Amino acid sequence: MANTHQFQTEVRQLLDIVIHAFYSDREVFVRELVSNASDALEKLRLKHLTQTAIYEPERELRITITTDEEAGTLTIADSGIGMTQDEVVEFLGTIAHSGTKKFLEAMKESKGGTQDLIGQFGVGFYSVFMAADKVEVTTRSWQPEAAPVLWTSDGQEGYELSEAAADTPRGTSIRIFLKEDAKNFSKGDHTRYILSKYSNFVGFPIDFNGEHLNTVQAIWMKNKKDVSPEEYEGFYQFIAHTESKPLSYMHFSADAPIVLNSVLFVPEENPEAMGFGRCEPMVSLYCHKVLIDSKPEKLLPEWLRFLAGVVDSEDLPLNISREMLQDNSLLRKVAGIITKRFIKHLEGVAKNETETYEKFWRTFSRYIKEGIVTSWEHKDALGKLVRFESTFTEAGKLTSFEDYVSRMKENQKDIYVLYGASRSQLENSPYLDALKARGFEVGFFTEGGDQFVVESLMKFGEKGIKSIDRADLELPPLEAQPDQPGLDDAEAEGLTTWVSDTFKDRFSKVSTSDRVTSAPAIALQGEGDISPEIKAYLRAMGQEVPETHPEIAFNPHNPIVMKLAELRSKDEALATLLADQLINTALLRAGMLDDPAKLADNSQALLEKLLNK
Repeated sequence: MANTHQFQTEVRQLLDIVIHAFYSDREVFVRELVSNASDALEKLRLKHLTQTAIYEPERELRITITTDEEAGTLTIADSGIGMTQDEVVEFLGTIAHSGTKKFLEAMKESKGGTQDLIGQFGVGFYSVFMAADKVEVTTRSWQPEAAPVLWTSDGQEGYELSEAAADTPRGTSIRIFLKEDAKNFSKGDHTRYILSKYSNFVGFPIDFNGEHLNTVQAIWMKNKKDVSPEEYEGFYQFIAHTESKPLSYMHFSADAPIVLNSVLFVPEENPEAMGFGRCEPMVSLYCHKVLIDSKPEKLLPEWLRFLAGVVDSEDLPLNISREMLQDNSLLRKVAGIITKRFIKHLEGVAKNETETYEKFWRTFSRYIKEGIVTSWEHKDALGKLVRFESTFTEAGKLTSFEDYVSRMKENQKDIYVLYGASRSQLENSPYLDALKARGFEVGFFTEGGDQFVVESLMKFGEKGIKSIDRADLELPPLEAQPDQPGLDDAEAEGLTTWVSDTFKDRFSKVSTSDRVTSAPAIALQGEGDISPEIKAYLRAMGQEVPETHPEIAFNPHNPIVMKLAELRSKDEALATLLADQLINTALLRAGMLDDPAKLADNSQALLEKLLNK
């Protein structure tokens, strides 16, 4: 005879939340019940290690799921630890306890050792009433003397308890009589999809309508020494839905401060660069091989969105739906651990697999650069991963800041860099003159945003990073050079004063300098001025661009400059046109000429003046 019991008050409140408000997606009840089934099987596996008297000891540990579209039911059964009548009342009638927590306490008392368990059985179970009109739970404990139990409820006020059939096998079977608007869960294809989505990596076999489902192993829970390259490749192809191989992968486990198991993959191609839009998160969050969130937005920093893989942590506290993490600070710790591990992984690839890393850099450098700009705590470590060409490398060959520092001259205190559109442009830059004369290497940065990135780094180790187009660049003096024809001090002073007076307020300073030897003049960023790259960015964003006042440095040994100094007192109009042409050319080379048409107009005026002489 069935006995009627009332739900604990808190259970009725919980059921009301679950049924009417809490879950954003009904399908999670399938995930919860499969997770509980896996938990029950794990408990029995541990009992086998410590107990000799177990009911049906030879019965295989397995989860069996069946759908019946005609009857409108879904049944999820396991051959796990089962429950006694007292346990049914405790676990399914109250929420003050959880099956796993009570089990762990019992194992501690019996010195059972470390356990690999998850979940809060009682709470997760109630999610079934989102889709159920009625639920029948038939269960038989592992204890040989325990009687089988039938628990029945419609999720309203209470439940009925009775003795189940004598031939009830060990474990728990949950038969769900589905609501009219949830009958799709009785359809094989629909439920199969949900199982493949959430339960591919459950550690026990899952049979669905007579078919074995979870054929892909949760390799992240295995020792990496026991996983072959072919298994990694196959797993990546499965989770990424691709036939290509990963460029690189990282498999790691951590016990402190958080228990983590993870496998992360770097794809061969960059989808964003191929025009597929911004990548969505491709690293799924699991708890004991059960999917918690397939696209967790806060699991990894944005700049790691190109990664695919799995992160599994049994330490994450989860709410009833497992869709929202209760403790975001813990998730941030997870993100910090994974990020640091992945950076170290890339350092290892860069050191030991040079060709692979160069391919990675050419494909995914934008993300590393994004990380430098947006992740202050990781920027120094990411700086070690930066690659670039330089005056000391052949075209197409990359170097690093670490290698650059190893080649620095004894009298060189900073790392020198130059920004531009291409290597060929930078190789012909007059800014290199002073550095070449001193035998100093200059790094070339030729991609959009590079200046933001390098200026975010500011330094590498103890070495500052300086752009050689700035007026405040400090260089050690040159050794004595052979005398060359050029302006004397008085002539140089006269020229620079005349240019300053003629082009009032355009420049913060006009000087002669040995920083330029291959061109008549160079334009230098004035102190406090924003760079041409930042000016271009502000314009593109429709923002106000602050006025800048560059410095102009003339080459006192250049024949054109020497002629200009002489011409200003003989034909000031022609000298003004010539000076303007030299200055605009220098500004154009520096990317500082706001209106290139001025150069064309001035060239035409200069030619007309010369032809009419």
